[in-house]
Amino acid sequence: MGPLAALLGFVYLLQWYVGGDLHSPSEPLFTGKQPPLVMKDGDPYIRALMRTISTSEANSNRPYSLLYGGQQVSDLSRHPEICVTIVVGPNTGNCSTAAGRYQIINTTWYEIAPRYHPNPPQQLMFWTNYSFEAEYQDVVVYRWLNDSRVWGTDISQLLRQQKLNEVLRRLSPTWTSLGYGIETNENTRFLPQVYQKLLQEELKAANQPATRNVIPSPIPQSP
Repeated sequence: MGPLAALLGFVYLLQWYVGGDLHSPSEPLFTGKQPPLVMKDGDPYIRALMRTISTSEANSNRPYSLLYGGQQVSDLSRHPEICVTIVVGPNTGNCSTAAGRYQIINTTWYEIAPRYHPNPPQQLMFWTNYSFEAEYQDVVVYRWLNDSRVWGTDISQLLRQQKLNEVLRRLSPTWTSLGYGIETNENTRFLPQVYQKLLQEELKAANQPATRNVIPSPIPQSP
């Protein structure tokens, strides 16, 4: 049974690596667009921003296991670290390790996880493993966006002042599809409207008063 089990394990891993179509039981599967966060509670303004970022970066019914390019992974026990070749845009020919709901590259995850990850990591030989499961993706990014030392401003306060475009501009070096970076996609120009819709949902869920209906300024398109 030992050799057979090993063979089955190899086939499982090969299917995951090549097709990326195996579904982890711990991975949420959503039915609609702009799905809710797995993380509970938190500032509704930041939560709406996170959902807006994922609309642009990982617009999928399985966003937490999404790789750059559209494949899925089944193992979220750590960052996948799979470098997918970029075939369009200014970085054509390079590869990207972007993964998960917020399309975080592996080096960024290794930088932010030790600061914001809520779960004590597993020490594996010569490196530390921070779980990449859905809830932890949310919590790490939520805490990251709330760290004014990183962004040089209080993002939540800017959002409350209805300065969404300023926020998107500050975040575009990290998430390049937000309208002020080097790449856009089919969802970029709709992000202000998406944010307003999601903010009303988050305020309602938090039992806070809805904001007045503000017509957001359009996002300029990159050339």
